[in-house]
Amino acid sequence: MQSWIPLVPDSASTVSWKVDALYFYLSGVTLFFTLLISGTLIFFVIRYRRRTPYEIPRPVAGSHKLETVWTIIPFIIAMTMFAWGVTVYFDQYKPPQNAIEVYVVGKQWMWKLQHATGQREINELHVPVGRKIRLIMTSEDVIHDFFVPAFRTKADVVPGRYTTMWFEATKPGQYHLFCAEYCGMNHSGMTGTVIVMEPRDFDNWLSGNTGSTTPATAGQQLYQTLGCASCHGANGEGGRGPALVGTFGSQVNLASGGTVTADEGYIRESIVNPQAKLVAGFGPIMPTFQGQVTEDQLVQLMAYIKSLHPPGTQTPAATAPSPSPSRAVNAPSPTQNIK
Repeated sequence: MQSWIPLVPDSASTVSWKVDALYFYLSGVTLFFTLLISGTLIFFVIRYRRRTPYEIPRPVAGSHKLETVWTIIPFIIAMTMFAWGVTVYFDQYKPPQNAIEVYVVGKQWMWKLQHATGQREINELHVPVGRKIRLIMTSEDVIHDFFVPAFRTKADVVPGRYTTMWFEATKPGQYHLFCAEYCGMNHSGMTGTVIVMEPRDFDNWLSGNTGSTTPATAGQQLYQTLGCASCHGANGEGGRGPALVGTFGSQVNLASGGTVTADEGYIRESIVNPQAKLVAGFGPIMPTFQGQVTEDQLVQLMAYIKSLHPPGTQTPAATAPSPSPSRAVNAPSPTQNIK
């Protein structure tokens, strides 16, 4: 057991060193100016102290050059902080296209996670080292916050919408997962572990956890059960609703005259509040499914709609890991069981 407290947590992702570098730069600038200003203050107190009770100090004229220097230099330093921070921000919050997708649902007081290949986890997340992981997250109740200190990445998990974050682990190991937003009485117990594994070990873990229905397959079953196909035939044969093949990631023309990107948030809103953004050419006939489907079921429906793409094309983002040659059993892809 360590008898010392580390200055910073382990650095175990591709962006963690960037965050650390910015942090130490900000700390260094702060320390430098704190010492400079404090030292100057002490020097002035000693150098220009009143030596006799009736001493009158000499008049001091202002210096435009000095004022210009102490205005321009801090401005330049502040702009370097801003530019550096923006670069790190966009690196962290612009998910790559070729990422493994994992669905996350926060609930008082636990994390429910499901891989695109169907494996479910509670308060644990198994991922391979050296692969980009994209988390698609929502909450069943209150605002949570998914925070992995070793990866230097965190994002709010908000009820009623989807938020995303991504990371690429660089070192195998087990890393703490916290909820970084106060969410109720047992907030401090809403913890978990991210288990980063070598690709071979991760493939073996996937193979040993087969049998779970993929989100896309479960979404297809739910799609049929709810009667969605009567209006939204996958290829538009329903007639009363827009076709869903190739919808995800496309630009949708709205009845209001604008357009919207069909991302996870749009799909969710179209299910629970279909009148919010009507598709051009279709009337407001779809009922709301608010309260009729759970957040887990919404994730499944979204996964199914994402899996519908024209023949010969691929889904907008990779949703399953590419198996390594050593893998004994291939886990099913999200679209293998779709008829």
